[in-house]
Amino acid sequence: MTSGAVRSSIVALLMTALPYPAQSADVLHDQTRSSVKAGSVPALSAVTRISGRTSVIDGRTLWFPIGQHKVRLAWIDACELPQWSYDPRRHGEDAIPKPVPCGPLAKAWLKRMVGNAQVSCLVQAYDGDGGLLGRCTVRGRDLALEMLRVGWARVTSPAPAEYLTWQNYAMSARHGMWATYVLDMPEWRRKAVDRTLARPPIADFNLLAERESEISPPFEDVRKRPRRTDR
Repeated sequence: MTSGAVRSSIVALLMTALPYPAQSADVLHDQTRSSVKAGSVPALSAVTRISGRTSVIDGRTLWFPIGQHKVRLAWIDACELPQWSYDPRRHGEDAIPKPVPCGPLAKAWLKRMVGNAQVSCLVQAYDGDGGLLGRCTVRGRDLALEMLRVGWARVTSPAPAEYLTWQNYAMSARHGMWATYVLDMPEWRRKAVDRTLARPPIADFNLLAERESEISPPFEDVRKRPRRTDR
């Protein structure tokens, strides 16, 4: 599959999976810095609650237009928007596995769960770039836990025990990114030079070949699999 065809598939996926029109946060180009203005960051008490309609920036980040707050889901991490993973199954005789847009897929799942409903976040800390960290719910459902359940996020330490339980379930069932070769997100952020949405899949294939750590079980499976032979 060519990179152009893959990008067309991503656009089609996002257009069909989303139950509400794209909003301003969907077209943010710079995802490395918080868009929260200095004066708009609330002074955190023991617990600060932020509620309202949101846009989805990526698979772990929400944007509240009223109040201009950017909130990351606490205790989870997800693929960055330009990040690719790879399907370990062989497709034809191609030596390079099929690329999987794990970043856009994670965003699409979070958008699907949020829809146009009110989101409520209990915020207790700041993240590293001036945004907020919180436990967010919609219709009584924990968004971070739901992302772990479908396999498009992983836990960060420390995390509630129930988060680990659902991650283990998704890993064993190979839901979402756990069915792919995926580079651990902190390592990807350290090594990825091109972080634009035009990043070609082969760039992440090269990072995977030189990986320092791995988080997805299929890597171990492939290492144990005997060399393919033609009968």
